[in-house]
Amino acid sequence: MAKSDGDFEFYLRSLSSQTRDSTSPDPSSDPYLLPSVTKIYEMCKEGGSDELVTRAFNQMSKLYQRCISVSNQSQTSNVVLLVTMLQFFMDFGDVVLHDTESSLRSFFRSCLSREFADPVAAGRLLEFLNVNKTKILKSFPALLPQFFPLLLKLIAWNGESLEKPFLSILPLMISAGSFLPLFSSLLDLPLLVVALEKVEKKNSGTLIGSNIASIQKSAATEIILALMDEAYTGSAIENLDDGSGFDGNGSFDLADPTFLEILKDENDGIAERHWTSPTMVATLQAAVNNPQTDRLKQILQMSPRLLGSYFSIALRDIDDSLLCALIPLIMSRYDTMCPDKTFCFEVQKRLSDFMLAVFQRCPHFIALLKKPIMDRLAEAYDSPAKTELGLHLCWAIGEHGAGGTSHKDVARGLFESLELLLYENLATSRLGLNQESAIDPKGNTSRKSSQARLLCFVATAIAKLATCHKELLPRARVSFGKVARSPIVDRRVWRRACDYLGLMDEPALCLSVLGPNTGEASGPGIVDWSKGDSKMVAHIPFYLLAEQEGVPYHDFSFGDVFPVE
Repeated sequence: MAKSDGDFEFYLRSLSSQTRDSTSPDPSSDPYLLPSVTKIYEMCKEGGSDELVTRAFNQMSKLYQRCISVSNQSQTSNVVLLVTMLQFFMDFGDVVLHDTESSLRSFFRSCLSREFADPVAAGRLLEFLNVNKTKILKSFPALLPQFFPLLLKLIAWNGESLEKPFLSILPLMISAGSFLPLFSSLLDLPLLVVALEKVEKKNSGTLIGSNIASIQKSAATEIILALMDEAYTGSAIENLDDGSGFDGNGSFDLADPTFLEILKDENDGIAERHWTSPTMVATLQAAVNNPQTDRLKQILQMSPRLLGSYFSIALRDIDDSLLCALIPLIMSRYDTMCPDKTFCFEVQKRLSDFMLAVFQRCPHFIALLKKPIMDRLAEAYDSPAKTELGLHLCWAIGEHGAGGTSHKDVARGLFESLELLLYENLATSRLGLNQESAIDPKGNTSRKSSQARLLCFVATAIAKLATCHKELLPRARVSFGKVARSPIVDRRVWRRACDYLGLMDEPALCLSVLGPNTGEASGPGIVDWSKGDSKMVAHIPFYLLAEQEGVPYHDFSFGDVFPVE
């Protein structure tokens, strides 16, 4: 016991000497300091004595403050040392009444902002956060939501090797204040990598020890001074480098707002990404046209997976009001992202899957989001991505009856938008593939095929809306009648309209096939699909709508499937 006390005093004196040593500007440069801190922590943990903790805390706190104060002058990484001391504060802070959260915040601001690019430091920090995630969530729930941009820098720079521990702490970054900004930041991770690589190039090939926060403050100060000069003297603000956001070597202009927003360390709410700015256009163009770095390749593969985890957490833990607020943001970002084809495909698939899952859980969101949905439908032909988004929105509108039978006004408004979309594009939907060459250098064949596909979805949504809201049936008949009589309409759209006109002549069958899947409708001739596993031996509606012709190949009667009055 005496030997143990002697060892404890020895290690404690080692800490004390560093707190008093004014000749050493960097305590972390002492190779014996980390073992001493580790031994003191282990002895306090094993001994279970409040007296040991109290004796150690005074020196530990002084050393921590000194390391933080000189972190901007340190030539070596002190993350591992500081994290070890933070673990001491996490475990024993309650005993000595220490404000551990303030220590954590000072660590993020003063140390991690400079050392996130160090793979050893990044791995040690993620290990620390995973070990303490229960306590952090309970005692400091606002900590990681505030510093998630800094943690995203960590994963963006260090790549797939840290993906698993990062995903474990992703739920801790999500709160009411960070939920929406985190979505945009995850989506823009490739852009963050490009920006960090530009900073690395400016800093002679390394990011370790680079104080990006000071760059941001300096640039922000220049902007403020320029604005003040304009306000008081009337002189115009000069645009650096012709306002392009890039210098002659293709690097970011440090005062560019896009640069400052991408590289921020703390969450300050949703900020608009300047996707049409010269800086953003040039950055995205360079990212696509130039050879991709290994780091960028990794993040292009990781980002969709991180978004998938984010959406899973959202569906499990986030309340409906925030989910509803996220849908318009998803729709606005559906075609504004890093233009890598594989990346866009993977991300857009996850965006559409999440959006449809939210509508499935909360169909009334369609009624609440009527205006942004109508705006997106009006833009359906602006780009292939917006066309794909229009397909999913048409499906959701029809499947959920524009939010349900109680939303008559919303259904009417959405019906009119779909009707207008159908009429405006009716005359141009004919493919005429027989008259076109097999290879169309202008991509007209693909465009027309996409247009006809969208019109088929529009027709289905119109039919489903009219089935759910009976007052719309006459207008739906008129719409399909115009399509059926049109001599130039694409054959697929024409056949879809004819099918729906035929179904509408059989109300029970129409309600069975096109009605909402709620199980509320019942009556003579209406199929109860919930009993289909015991009564059905074929998919009758799909036979009716799949352009099958000739004698039916089934060997049963419809009386076996449809209830008789």
